[in-house]
Amino acid sequence: MAQREQWGTRVGFILAAVGSAIGLGNIWRFPYMAYDNGGGAFLIPYFFALLTAGIPIMILEFGLGHKYKGSAPLTFAQINPKWEILGWWQVMVSFVIAVYYVIIIAWSFSYIGFSFNQAWGGDPTGFFIGNFLGLTDNPLNLGGLNSKVLIPLLIVWLINFVILFTGVKNGIEKANKVMMPLLFFIMIIIAIRGVTLPGAAEGLNYLFQPDFSKILNYKVWVAAYGQIFFTLSIAFAIMISYSSYLPPKSDIVNNGFMTALINCGFSLLAGLAVFGILGYMAQAQGVPFDKVVDKGIFLAFATFPQAISELPVLQGVFGALFFLSLFFAGLTSAISINEAVISGLIDKFNSSRKKITTIYCLVASTLSLIFATGAGLYILDIVDHFINNFGIVFGGLVEVILLSWFFKLDTVKKHINPISDFTVGNWWNFTLKVVTPIVLGYMAVQNLLGDIRVPYGGYTNSALLIMGWSLLAAVLVGAFILNSIKWKDGNVFVKTKE
Repeated sequence: MAQREQWGTRVGFILAAVGSAIGLGNIWRFPYMAYDNGGGAFLIPYFFALLTAGIPIMILEFGLGHKYKGSAPLTFAQINPKWEILGWWQVMVSFVIAVYYVIIIAWSFSYIGFSFNQAWGGDPTGFFIGNFLGLTDNPLNLGGLNSKVLIPLLIVWLINFVILFTGVKNGIEKANKVMMPLLFFIMIIIAIRGVTLPGAAEGLNYLFQPDFSKILNYKVWVAAYGQIFFTLSIAFAIMISYSSYLPPKSDIVNNGFMTALINCGFSLLAGLAVFGILGYMAQAQGVPFDKVVDKGIFLAFATFPQAISELPVLQGVFGALFFLSLFFAGLTSAISINEAVISGLIDKFNSSRKKITTIYCLVASTLSLIFATGAGLYILDIVDHFINNFGIVFGGLVEVILLSWFFKLDTVKKHINPISDFTVGNWWNFTLKVVTPIVLGYMAVQNLLGDIRVPYGGYTNSALLIMGWSLLAAVLVGAFILNSIKWKDGNVFVKTKE
């Protein structure tokens, strides 16, 4: 087996890991989550979840990847051959995410250009779903390919391909060293502009003014754990793969803390930017703040364009900067998601990066074409819901239970503590053995019961069956198929002694 690639510098690894963690959700999901769950009071369960679940799992995955020097499937196979399928489940989940995540990056790419002349006019929502997406009436009515979306989608895939094809050090690391500093710089500019606008204080009050009564609501705590879990790129093969490229002497514990804290700091910065500008928009329109705030995709592609048009000066510049920040945040995450799959396939088939990357990108980009149809937004919504609420959550739950209760955690602890500036102790074991399984278990059960009781999003049962439940079945089948393939000659691993 060829020698494993390595990061060129520690800074390069940190920026790549942070680039993976910081994604589109940091910009459009976190601010709304805080607003909807107690404002400033939400930060208490949020940081508690960070310390008791996010950072412990991050350190665990960094430690596993570094110790076993392999992708998620190879790492789990070395721990216990029967656990290899968990790695392939996570790889398949990442594959599905990669296929649909790029379409949002493609939208962001288009909206950079739209910003300069506010192409959305006086009706950003109508422009987004009608003029731009050509949205059909239901998920099963595809309506054909939309060239307005298809072309930027192919451009985004080409960028991903070039970076991944070039390798870890010369491709992924160099790309993140450029994009991540630019992303932070752009968001700082937008935040400064946002908080200095008239009416910004009202928006920031909604974001940070604490409603401590909501802390007593268990749903707020579940929301906090969910946000931490989804934002850090843990439990779907990425961080294990990334850390497998670290050199022998690497500060694993500190790297884990830095990655998690920088990610959360960016979320707070994005909250300042978004809610400051929305506060100004509410004042300019003379309406209550809760009439302008939105969440998810429509916050980014409908509400925020309206807010951009309301700005007193330089609307085009700030609009372009906002969508450029979405583009960078999405692209760095997409690269890591794709790498999680590519790394597993390279290990399994003992093949070259160039060959695997070429085949993979051709397959993934072809499948992503369905999101460039008139039903793309519907399909994206359904697939994202099922893969996040079931694919990631159940995969994470199984990972934490297996590693905490059926594997000697001290094996990882003994590996990471001697090479880290500060060490993990019994708190780490306790959070992984007790806190995280309880919270993830509760989330998994509630998500399942919720979808059984009420069909998600008001979609028909047939649409949910085809694009949701069948998708999960396909992920499981794919994991079994990849698990059944023998490791190719030259890539025979030896189980590490514990």
